[in-house]
Amino acid sequence: MAVLDIRQRTGWLFMAVIVGQILLISAQVNTERGVPVLEEFTFGTFAEVQRAATSAIGAVRSGWTNYFALQGVQEENARLREEVAALRIGLQQERALAEQSRALQGLLEMKSAVKLSTTAASVIAGGASPEFRTITVDKGTGDGLKPDMAVLAPAGVVGRIIMPSGRASKVQLLIDRDAAAGAIVERSRAQGVVVGTGTDRFRLDHVPSTADIQVGDRVVTSGIEGIYPKGFVIGQIESLERQTGEFTDVVVRPAVEFSALESVLVVLTPPASGAQ
Repeated sequence: MAVLDIRQRTGWLFMAVIVGQILLISAQVNTERGVPVLEEFTFGTFAEVQRAATSAIGAVRSGWTNYFALQGVQEENARLREEVAALRIGLQQERALAEQSRALQGLLEMKSAVKLSTTAASVIAGGASPEFRTITVDKGTGDGLKPDMAVLAPAGVVGRIIMPSGRASKVQLLIDRDAAAGAIVERSRAQGVVVGTGTDRFRLDHVPSTADIQVGDRVVTSGIEGIYPKGFVIGQIESLERQTGEFTDVVVRPAVEFSALESVLVVLTPPASGAQ
Protein backbone atom coordinates (compact mmCIF):
# COMPACT_ATOMS: atom_id res chain seq x y z
CA MET A 1 0.00 0.00 0.00
CA ALA A 2 2.86 2.40 0.81
CA VAL A 3 4.47 1.66 -2.57
CA LEU A 4 1.11 2.40 -4.31
CA ASP A 5 0.74 5.73 -2.50
CA ILE A 6 4.27 6.72 -3.49
CA ARG A 7 3.54 5.85 -7.12
CA GLN A 8 0.33 7.92 -7.10
CA ARG A 9 2.11 10.90 -5.57
CA THR A 10 4.89 10.57 -8.09
CA GLY A 11 2.33 10.49 -10.91
CA TRP A 12 0.58 13.64 -9.67
CA LEU A 13 3.92 15.39 -9.21
CA PHE A 14 4.92 14.42 -12.73
CA MET A 15 1.65 15.79 -14.10
CA ALA A 16 2.14 19.02 -12.17
CA VAL A 17 5.64 19.41 -13.59
CA ILE A 18 4.35 18.81 -17.13
CA VAL A 19 1.53 21.37 -16.71
CA GLY A 20 4.00 23.86 -15.26
CA GLN A 21 6.34 23.40 -18.19
CA ILE A 22 3.45 23.87 -20.63
CA LEU A 23 2.47 27.08 -18.86
CA LEU A 24 6.05 28.35 -18.92
CA ILE A 25 6.38 27.54 -22.59
CA SER A 26 3.00 29.18 -23.31
CA ALA A 27 4.08 32.29 -21.48
CA GLN A 28 7.28 32.46 -23.60
CA VAL A 29 5.83 31.45 -26.95
CA ASN A 30 3.98 34.19 -28.86
CA THR A 31 1.19 33.88 -31.35
CA GLU A 32 1.38 35.32 -34.86
CA ARG A 33 0.07 38.62 -33.44
CA GLY A 34 2.90 38.76 -30.94
CA VAL A 35 0.74 37.96 -27.91
CA PRO A 36 1.84 35.19 -25.52
CA VAL A 37 -0.15 32.01 -25.94
CA LEU A 38 -0.86 31.80 -22.20
CA GLU A 39 -2.14 35.38 -22.10
CA GLU A 40 -4.38 34.82 -25.10
CA PHE A 41 -5.75 31.58 -23.62
CA THR A 42 -6.32 33.19 -20.23
CA PHE A 43 -8.01 36.22 -21.82
CA GLY A 44 -10.27 34.03 -23.93
CA THR A 45 -11.27 31.91 -20.97
CA PHE A 46 -12.05 34.88 -18.73
CA ALA A 47 -13.81 36.65 -21.61
CA GLU A 48 -16.21 33.72 -21.96
CA VAL A 49 -16.77 33.74 -18.20
CA GLN A 50 -17.47 37.49 -18.34
CA ARG A 51 -19.78 37.02 -21.30
CA ALA A 52 -21.76 34.36 -19.44
CA ALA A 53 -21.88 36.48 -16.30
CA THR A 54 -22.97 39.55 -18.25
CA SER A 55 -25.71 37.57 -20.00
CA ALA A 56 -26.94 36.17 -16.71
CA ILE A 57 -26.95 39.60 -15.05
CA GLY A 58 -28.72 41.09 -18.08
CA ALA A 59 -31.34 38.38 -17.97
CA VAL A 60 -31.91 38.93 -14.26
CA ARG A 61 -32.05 42.72 -14.71
CA SER A 62 -34.46 42.34 -17.64
CA GLY A 63 -36.62 39.99 -15.60
CA TRP A 64 -36.79 42.43 -12.70
CA THR A 65 -37.50 45.31 -15.07
CA ASN A 66 -40.28 43.37 -16.77
CA TYR A 67 -41.66 42.31 -13.40
CA PHE A 68 -41.86 45.85 -12.11
CA ALA A 69 -43.18 47.04 -15.47
CA LEU A 70 -45.86 44.35 -15.30
CA GLN A 71 -46.70 45.40 -11.77
CA GLY A 72 -47.05 48.97 -13.03
CA VAL A 73 -49.31 47.86 -15.89
CA GLN A 74 -51.49 45.87 -13.51
CA GLU A 75 -51.79 48.84 -11.16
CA GLU A 76 -52.62 51.10 -14.11
CA ASN A 77 -55.25 48.63 -15.33
CA ALA A 78 -56.79 48.49 -11.86
CA ARG A 79 -56.89 52.28 -11.71
CA LEU A 80 -58.49 52.46 -15.16
CA ARG A 81 -61.08 49.86 -14.18
CA GLU A 82 -61.97 51.92 -11.12
CA GLU A 83 -62.30 55.04 -13.25
CA VAL A 84 -64.52 53.24 -15.77
CA ALA A 85 -66.71 51.90 -12.96
CA ALA A 86 -67.00 55.40 -11.46
CA LEU A 87 -67.92 56.83 -14.87
CA ARG A 88 -70.58 54.16 -15.37
CA ILE A 89 -72.07 54.90 -11.95
CA GLY A 90 -72.00 58.61 -12.73
CA LEU A 91 -73.73 57.96 -16.06
CA GLN A 92 -76.45 55.96 -14.34
CA GLN A 93 -76.95 58.76 -11.84
CA GLU A 94 -77.18 61.29 -14.66
CA ARG A 95 -79.75 59.14 -16.43
CA ALA A 96 -81.75 58.77 -13.22
CA LEU A 97 -81.69 62.54 -12.70
CA ALA A 98 -82.73 63.08 -16.31
CA GLU A 99 -85.64 60.67 -15.92
CA GLN A 100 -86.65 62.34 -12.67
CA SER A 101 -86.46 65.75 -14.32
CA ARG A 102 -88.66 64.55 -17.17
CA ALA A 103 -91.20 63.15 -14.70
CA LEU A 104 -91.26 66.40 -12.74
CA GLN A 105 -91.56 68.38 -15.97
CA GLY A 106 -94.56 66.25 -16.89
CA LEU A 107 -96.17 66.97 -13.53
CA LEU A 108 -95.54 70.70 -13.91
CA GLU A 109 -97.07 70.71 -17.39
CA MET A 110 -100.05 68.75 -16.12
CA LYS A 111 -100.47 71.02 -13.10
CA SER A 112 -100.48 74.10 -15.30
CA ALA A 113 -102.88 72.49 -17.80
CA VAL A 114 -105.60 71.33 -15.38
CA LYS A 115 -107.82 73.85 -13.62
CA LEU A 116 -107.63 72.09 -10.30
CA SER A 117 -105.91 72.74 -7.01
CA THR A 118 -103.23 70.06 -6.72
CA THR A 119 -100.07 69.24 -4.83
CA ALA A 120 -97.16 67.15 -6.05
CA ALA A 121 -96.05 64.11 -4.07
CA SER A 122 -93.31 61.51 -4.42
CA VAL A 123 -93.89 57.78 -4.19
CA ILE A 124 -91.89 56.44 -1.25
CA ALA A 125 -93.17 52.85 -0.99
CA GLY A 126 -95.27 50.20 -2.68
CA GLY A 127 -97.87 47.92 -1.20
CA ALA A 128 -96.55 45.13 1.01
CA SER A 129 -99.26 42.68 -0.10
CA PRO A 130 -100.02 41.73 -3.71
CA GLU A 131 -103.64 41.29 -2.65
CA PHE A 132 -104.02 45.04 -2.20
CA ARG A 133 -102.53 47.33 -4.85
CA THR A 134 -101.38 50.44 -3.02
CA ILE A 135 -98.51 52.95 -2.88
CA THR A 136 -97.39 55.40 -0.21
CA VAL A 137 -96.67 59.06 -0.98
CA ASP A 138 -94.72 61.60 1.05
CA LYS A 139 -97.61 64.02 1.69
CA GLY A 140 -100.25 63.77 4.43
CA THR A 141 -102.79 65.65 6.49
CA GLY A 142 -100.16 68.28 7.25
CA ASP A 143 -100.22 69.10 3.53
CA GLY A 144 -104.02 69.17 3.32
CA LEU A 145 -104.56 65.61 2.11
CA LYS A 146 -107.83 63.83 3.00
CA PRO A 147 -109.43 60.49 2.24
CA ASP A 148 -110.94 60.04 -1.25
CA MET A 149 -108.79 62.70 -2.86
CA ALA A 150 -107.95 61.69 -6.42
CA VAL A 151 -104.34 60.93 -7.37
CA LEU A 152 -103.21 61.57 -10.96
CA ALA A 153 -100.13 61.16 -13.11
CA PRO A 154 -99.27 62.77 -16.47
CA ALA A 155 -100.33 59.54 -18.22
CA GLY A 156 -103.69 59.29 -16.47
CA VAL A 157 -105.57 58.26 -13.33
CA VAL A 158 -103.60 56.60 -10.52
CA GLY A 159 -106.08 56.09 -7.66
CA ARG A 160 -107.34 57.74 -4.49
CA ILE A 161 -106.12 58.56 -0.98
CA ILE A 162 -107.48 56.01 1.50
CA MET A 163 -105.34 56.51 4.61
CA PRO A 164 -103.60 59.84 5.24
CA SER A 165 -101.31 60.39 8.20
CA GLY A 166 -99.45 63.51 9.27
CA ARG A 167 -96.63 63.26 6.73
CA ALA A 168 -97.57 60.40 4.41
CA SER A 169 -100.60 58.82 2.78
CA LYS A 170 -101.61 55.44 1.44
CA VAL A 171 -103.04 55.49 -2.08
CA GLN A 172 -105.35 52.78 -3.40
CA LEU A 173 -104.41 52.20 -7.03
CA LEU A 174 -107.25 52.01 -9.50
CA ILE A 175 -106.11 48.48 -10.46
CA ASP A 176 -106.83 47.26 -6.91
CA ARG A 177 -109.62 44.68 -6.98
CA ASP A 178 -111.72 46.81 -4.63
CA ALA A 179 -111.30 50.01 -6.68
CA ALA A 180 -113.68 51.43 -9.28
CA ALA A 181 -114.38 54.64 -11.17
CA GLY A 182 -117.12 55.99 -13.40
CA ALA A 183 -116.00 55.92 -17.03
CA ILE A 184 -116.88 57.12 -20.52
CA VAL A 185 -115.72 55.76 -23.85
CA GLU A 186 -114.28 58.94 -25.34
CA ARG A 187 -115.27 58.29 -28.97
CA SER A 188 -118.89 57.20 -28.55
CA ARG A 189 -119.59 58.66 -25.07
CA ALA A 190 -120.82 55.24 -23.93
CA GLN A 191 -120.77 55.01 -20.15
CA GLY A 192 -119.74 52.26 -17.78
CA VAL A 193 -117.72 51.55 -14.65
CA VAL A 194 -114.02 50.70 -14.68
CA VAL A 195 -113.26 48.06 -12.05
CA GLY A 196 -109.85 47.01 -10.77
CA THR A 197 -108.98 43.33 -11.04
CA GLY A 198 -105.87 43.15 -8.85
CA THR A 199 -103.81 42.53 -12.02
CA ASP A 200 -102.34 44.90 -14.60
CA ARG A 201 -105.69 45.28 -16.41
CA PHE A 202 -109.10 46.87 -15.73
CA ARG A 203 -112.54 45.55 -16.54
CA LEU A 204 -115.25 47.83 -17.96
CA ASP A 205 -118.61 46.81 -16.50
CA HIS A 206 -122.21 47.98 -16.84
CA VAL A 207 -121.82 48.90 -20.49
CA PRO A 208 -125.24 49.15 -22.20
CA SER A 209 -125.88 46.46 -24.79
CA THR A 210 -126.53 49.16 -27.38
CA ALA A 211 -123.23 50.96 -26.68
CA ASP A 212 -120.83 51.60 -29.53
CA ILE A 213 -117.45 50.46 -28.25
CA GLN A 214 -114.47 49.05 -30.13
CA VAL A 215 -111.01 47.72 -29.43
CA GLY A 216 -108.65 50.70 -29.27
CA ASP A 217 -111.25 53.16 -27.88
CA ARG A 218 -109.91 55.40 -25.13
CA VAL A 219 -111.68 55.30 -21.78
CA VAL A 220 -111.74 58.41 -19.55
CA THR A 221 -113.24 59.32 -16.19
CA SER A 222 -116.85 60.47 -16.06
CA GLY A 223 -116.59 62.10 -12.62
CA ILE A 224 -119.93 60.63 -11.64
CA GLU A 225 -118.65 59.14 -8.35
CA GLY A 226 -117.43 62.52 -7.13
CA ILE A 227 -113.81 61.43 -6.62
CA TYR A 228 -112.04 61.57 -9.96
CA PRO A 229 -112.13 64.72 -12.10
CA LYS A 230 -113.95 64.30 -15.37
CA GLY A 231 -112.09 63.61 -18.62
CA PHE A 232 -108.85 62.10 -17.31
CA VAL A 233 -107.48 59.07 -19.13
CA ILE A 234 -108.00 55.65 -17.58
CA GLY A 235 -106.85 53.43 -20.42
CA GLN A 236 -107.67 51.85 -23.75
CA ILE A 237 -110.03 49.00 -24.61
CA GLU A 238 -107.84 46.00 -25.32
CA SER A 239 -110.42 43.29 -25.96
CA LEU A 240 -114.16 42.69 -25.65
CA GLU A 241 -116.62 39.82 -25.72
CA ARG A 242 -120.31 39.83 -26.40
CA GLN A 243 -122.92 37.13 -25.71
CA THR A 244 -126.60 37.33 -26.61
CA GLY A 245 -126.19 41.01 -27.32
CA GLU A 246 -124.60 41.87 -23.96
CA PHE A 247 -120.99 42.91 -23.29
CA THR A 248 -119.62 40.24 -20.95
CA ASP A 249 -115.89 40.91 -20.80
CA VAL A 250 -114.45 44.28 -21.77
CA VAL A 251 -110.75 44.50 -20.87
CA VAL A 252 -109.06 47.89 -20.53
CA ARG A 253 -105.29 48.35 -20.59
CA PRO A 254 -104.23 51.11 -18.11
CA ALA A 255 -102.66 54.29 -19.43
CA VAL A 256 -100.47 54.51 -16.31
CA GLU A 257 -97.50 52.21 -15.74
CA PHE A 258 -98.24 51.63 -12.05
CA SER A 259 -95.00 49.76 -11.34
CA ALA A 260 -92.93 52.74 -12.54
CA LEU A 261 -94.63 55.57 -10.63
CA GLU A 262 -92.26 58.03 -8.97
CA SER A 263 -94.23 61.26 -8.71
CA VAL A 264 -97.96 62.04 -8.67
CA LEU A 265 -100.41 64.92 -8.28
CA VAL A 266 -103.06 64.86 -5.56
CA VAL A 267 -106.26 66.79 -6.32
CA LEU A 268 -107.01 68.92 -3.28
CA THR A 269 -110.46 70.17 -4.32
CA PRO A 270 -113.31 67.73 -4.97
CA PRO A 271 -114.39 67.66 -8.61
CA ALA A 272 -117.82 68.63 -9.78
CA SER A 273 -119.76 65.40 -10.31
CA GLY A 274 -121.78 64.62 -13.37
CA ALA A 275 -121.59 62.76 -16.62
CA GLN A 276 -121.49 63.96 -20.18
